[in-house]
Amino acid sequence: MEKTLAIIKPDVVKEKKIGEIISILEKHFTIKEMIMTTLSKSEAEEFYKEHKGKDFFNRLIEFMTSGPIVVIVLEGPNATQKLRELVGDTDPQKAKQDTIRKKYGKNLPENAIHASDSQSSAEREIKFFFKKTT
Repeated sequence: MEKTLAIIKPDVVKEKKIGEIISILEKHFTIKEMIMTTLSKSEAEEFYKEHKGKDFFNRLIEFMTSGPIVVIVLEGPNATQKLRELVGDTDPQKAKQDTIRKKYGKNLPENAIHASDSQSSAEREIKFFFKKTT
């Protein structure tokens, strides 16, 4: 079984759609851990450090620190790849029908959910939020 990480972003939390997203995720994965937290600017910059210097970085950091997020460790066969397919394209306008970003996303970076993009990213991201291994 593989573990991966999803983050329900501040826009979805603010709109009180957390339960809807969790319901979708539970149909495909086992939820291993979950927390609600608010990122500080330095935490967000550390988490998204691979994007530093890109034109969207500052907007992403501002958005991800604008309110609470829900961080979820998911488990299942090929979890990272399956989650990426379930959430859809980063740009909600380009996402396929029936994906989370198509249904709940507005734009970039307000695209409803973060999903680890590889198994190595998932491992790093899980450790970032959950100090003990899950």
